[in-house]
Amino acid sequence: MSSALFSPIRLGDVEFANRIVISPMCQYMAVDGAATDWHLMHYGNLAMSGAALLFTEATAVSAEGRISAQCLGLWTDAHEAAIDRFMRFSRDNGGPDLKIGIQLAHAGRKASVHRPADGARPLTAAEGAWQTVGPSALPYDTGWHTPQAMDRAALDRVKADFVQAAERSARLGFDVCEFHVGHGYLLHQFLSPLSNQRNDEYGGDLAGRMRYPLEVFQAVKAVWPAGRPLGVRVSATDWVEGGWTVEETVAFVQALKQVGCDFADITTSGVDPRQKIPVGPGYQVEFAETVKRETGMTTMAVGMINDPDQAEAIIREGQADFVMLARGMMYDPRWAWHAAEALDATVAYPPQYARAEPSRWPQAFAHRRETAPDTIGDMRQLK
Repeated sequence: MSSALFSPIRLGDVEFANRIVISPMCQYMAVDGAATDWHLMHYGNLAMSGAALLFTEATAVSAEGRISAQCLGLWTDAHEAAIDRFMRFSRDNGGPDLKIGIQLAHAGRKASVHRPADGARPLTAAEGAWQTVGPSALPYDTGWHTPQAMDRAALDRVKADFVQAAERSARLGFDVCEFHVGHGYLLHQFLSPLSNQRNDEYGGDLAGRMRYPLEVFQAVKAVWPAGRPLGVRVSATDWVEGGWTVEETVAFVQALKQVGCDFADITTSGVDPRQKIPVGPGYQVEFAETVKRETGMTTMAVGMINDPDQAEAIIREGQADFVMLARGMMYDPRWAWHAAEALDATVAYPPQYARAEPSRWPQAFAHRRETAPDTIGDMRQLK
């Protein structure tokens, strides 16, 4: 039986060679929002992974939208040029089937903090803190910055920032664009009643809380090239009583589908520190499955998907259309190569590394199969 994980799929005008996606992974290595040599190395390495789609890390649409001062951004010509450098390198040297996507984001009330390696605590004024914004003047947690509730001018400005970043992304040649409506960042903050307590047309009931993210999506859709997939990453639940729910996620995705959304990348949590998350292998897949079943939307599943058999089953059983790996890919940047071997499938290698394909030197693998049939080794220990 042929592998479902390594079967092709089309979204719009873009053909994907398999169902493996490298999930956005924040690196916190930019300088004033601009990509550096780190990004050249990081994305150049992942471009050779065999995955069909490689996403950039969350890319801020404005300086105020960064999580930390070290976050990648795309709001100036200099930022565009810096991204173009690693984009061209990745395309020129990556796998022949590689597609590259960008994730556009605004951190909202979760902005202006130290990067995780430095404690992820809010910046002080002496450390360069900036004014955060959100749907309501509610801080994320005790000791965090109180965001400025967005007025009409701020709503229009942030929407324009997303549009401009999308225009830059299209000019850079990204094959896919998604914007972040999860993990407690700005657009998720509008969806959740825990962070959105507005009493105008952008708050209150579900229709009100969905209004601004839908407006931003439609504004981006108007400038994004036809045929190139445009989607969202959305948290399906806040994992907090009284918060955003999977039923509301289904309604949101249905509304997105009506205005031309091509896919939904289904994650969870992030809007409230009281969240209680039952973390385990594939713990978010059920939400992708629910959204796919209830809406017919093309979905991407993410969350501790580290084993090839696990990934194969998700696709074969129709739980999602793509699987996304983040930490699993950082642990093993050649995960797709090893998955193809484990599933008796094939994946395209970049020419520079073609000699490493097992079929090119089978003698080296014969002994390993005799002594260790589990060809992915320690990766199964991540389950």
